[in-house]
Amino acid sequence: MSVNCGSNQLETEQSVDLSVSLGRLELSNPIMVASGTFGYAREMEKIVDVSRLGGVLPKTITAEPRIGNAPWRTVETSAGLLNAIGLDNDGVDTFLEHHLPYLSQLGTAVVVSVAGRSKEDFVSLAERVGSQPGVAAIELNLSCPNVSGGIDFGTNAESCRQVVAESRERANCPIVAKLTPNVTRIDEIAKGAADGGADAVCLINTVLGIAVDWKRRKPMLGNGMGGLSGPAIKPIALRCVHQVARAVDIPIIGIGGIANIDDVMQFLVTGASAVQIGTANYYDPTVSTRLIDQLPAALAEIGASSVRDCVGQLSVG
Repeated sequence: MSVNCGSNQLETEQSVDLSVSLGRLELSNPIMVASGTFGYAREMEKIVDVSRLGGVLPKTITAEPRIGNAPWRTVETSAGLLNAIGLDNDGVDTFLEHHLPYLSQLGTAVVVSVAGRSKEDFVSLAERVGSQPGVAAIELNLSCPNVSGGIDFGTNAESCRQVVAESRERANCPIVAKLTPNVTRIDEIAKGAADGGADAVCLINTVLGIAVDWKRRKPMLGNGMGGLSGPAIKPIALRCVHQVARAVDIPIIGIGGIANIDDVMQFLVTGASAVQIGTANYYDPTVSTRLIDQLPAALAEIGASSVRDCVGQLSVG
């Protein structure tokens, strides 16, 4: 009797459950695209079938429009990208009037990233945006490293807890807290977010860095310092996911240098329930949908019938 191994493998892959639950946020699969790397999604519509993504995060919005930092805003580095965009965005009014109606009809979860200079800014934005039809969740960008002024709520556990708690109380949708690695104990900050009622935490935002033009004896970025992203920060991101997974019970969204299916699986096994693709979108715009295609086979390879089966299965010691 002959055995059709290829057919059996295909059936196994098709039976894998890719859906994930991030607190109150339900996704069809764990592959999301990170805020700031996908524009408002219009820019990618002719390249990527956005409806296939687990979720899309348009660029972070603020209460008022921002022109961002002076150039240069980005510098390529070894295995990474240094940026100091400065939260350049159209402001919440334009977002709600012009961008959200488009995003709402894409057929995927729309998670809106918001940032403010004060707790009141965050809470007001979370309340206003979170009440809109088509918004699946709010991501509180508590950790942008290249914006001056205000308080970095991602560096103090109690400040993080307060802004998360009040945002959750006022917003009519799930809350995700995006945390910075530029702290001594990221697990303590994550505990603050969890205590505040966050549905999930996103780890990590960029790592502070600087690029220098030695001939001019000046920083290359107009802002001086910026945030490093890309493959160079993946080990840091994995370490943060590992530490936080041992400290809190809420789901984790992993981000930092993810560019292929091995990267995705490393984050899942380490403790992330979903991932966001960031810098890779710039040089490989279709990477996100390709990862969705490759995920069932990767899960089947380790005998997992769902994403949940492999989350946090890292054996240490």
